[in-house]
Amino acid sequence: MKLAILHELNAERAARRPVILVTDTESGEQRLVKSADFAKDPLRAELDKQLRMGKSASVEAGGKKLFLNVYAPTAKLVIVGAVHISQALAPLARSLGYDVTVVDPRTAFASPERFPDIPLVAEWPDTALPPLNVDAYTAFVAVTHDPKIDDPALLHAFERGCFYIGALGSRKTHAKRGDRLRAQGAKESDIARIHAPIGLAIGAVSPSEIAVSIMAEITAVLRLPPKEKEEAA
Repeated sequence: MKLAILHELNAERAARRPVILVTDTESGEQRLVKSADFAKDPLRAELDKQLRMGKSASVEAGGKKLFLNVYAPTAKLVIVGAVHISQALAPLARSLGYDVTVVDPRTAFASPERFPDIPLVAEWPDTALPPLNVDAYTAFVAVTHDPKIDDPALLHAFERGCFYIGALGSRKTHAKRGDRLRAQGAKESDIARIHAPIGLAIGAVSPSEIAVSIMAEITAVLRLPPKEKEEAA
């Protein structure tokens, strides 16, 4: 790999932007495709597929054999609310490779005893969230049922462009939430991004089952192409 390509690659990874190194396996020629250029690249379909899967692969295109080396940021999960569902969701997400953080200003809930080995931030969202560097590779879940905590957290998730935003509550509860968020300046397109009721409709009842439904929905949003996402919803 040429030094210039290596420097570019490291810079993109440090900024948590996905990048793919395309190598012609016969000639050894290499080029770097940055996330901003995926849509206009001749290999856009192959790049999109491998990036969604988060895996490197060999492909054939234009009569050439190419290797696509995928460098995708580690996905994050920010859980706002140290509740029973979170106790099941946090370790499940970690087992799937997510960097997990639980945020809840209520120290009686956000305790190491209830969340062993899980990073906790016992602060209000306005203080807790900015240092977490929430971004487009972050799944964001609000489960406190307390508007004073959930609403500002959701507004932050809108601003940071999280790939998944989910919130606990019935359709009636979510309608009221939408009214509150609109009053605070949220756009209709932002509110439409919230998965609520949260999780895939698998008949989940217990906190552990609800955690499974949430992670299944997050996985579908991360991995499936748009058409298949709609079918899974």
